[in-house]
Amino acid sequence: MYIPPLSHRNTPKFSSAEHRRNSSAAFNQGASNYHDIRPGYPLIVQDFFRAYLPQHQLTIVDIGSGTGKLTANLIDLGTVIALDTSKDMLDELAKHTPAHRIRARAEATGLGTGTIDAITCAQTWHWLDTNQTSHELARISTSDAPLLLVWNSLNVDIPWVHRLSRIMHSGDTLKRGFIPPHATPWEIVDILRDSWIQTLLPEDIHALTRTRSYWLRANNTTRARVNSNLNWYLYDHLGHTPETLIELPYRVDAFILRKA
Repeated sequence: MYIPPLSHRNTPKFSSAEHRRNSSAAFNQGASNYHDIRPGYPLIVQDFFRAYLPQHQLTIVDIGSGTGKLTANLIDLGTVIALDTSKDMLDELAKHTPAHRIRARAEATGLGTGTIDAITCAQTWHWLDTNQTSHELARISTSDAPLLLVWNSLNVDIPWVHRLSRIMHSGDTLKRGFIPPHATPWEIVDILRDSWIQTLLPEDIHALTRTRSYWLRANNTTRARVNSNLNWYLYDHLGHTPETLIELPYRVDAFILRKA
């Protein structure tokens, strides 16, 4: 089985804006499985973000909130708005997190000018039009509002994880040390890079695979092939059993941006 080399990109490759939009639209389904199996964010990310927050009750918007994996960690800070294009994701979020929900695009939020004290984008930024979103987030935010961009990604520097990521069709494996593209008036003022472990059974790794945009867009034939390849890799090649607890290594990359 051919395994492509490690990524050298700062952002996923899309052939066009339409390709990017169609890929992100895959997340209009499968929200319950996404919430159950996708990992949250390590506490170090919360501490990193909170160090840049003003010392008062805030109005925060979580852009591309999904099912609320990061949103839930913001509730104690003040008024939290969960913004996503997917009704399915927002409906799932409502079961777990008491945030205000808005169905809208990051490029056109509909929020008032200068009304937002802080912004978060978890596992989201690469799905957005960088220039349009940068302009819109600058419009809705206060002059000193921090913008957090954060990604969990499989630690593909480890060979067996790299191969697993290719079998799973994990599209978010960016190069180590990547810098996300961003536009005026935003500038990166701080960076956090760390690693952590998610402990999963083999069936959980199958469930995690079923949350990827590749899987969600695939037909039954493609899904059957991915299942077969995963079973071979986990059970035959790596020698796991259905009861094996697998320590799956992750990277977390987080960035604080402010207006210049």
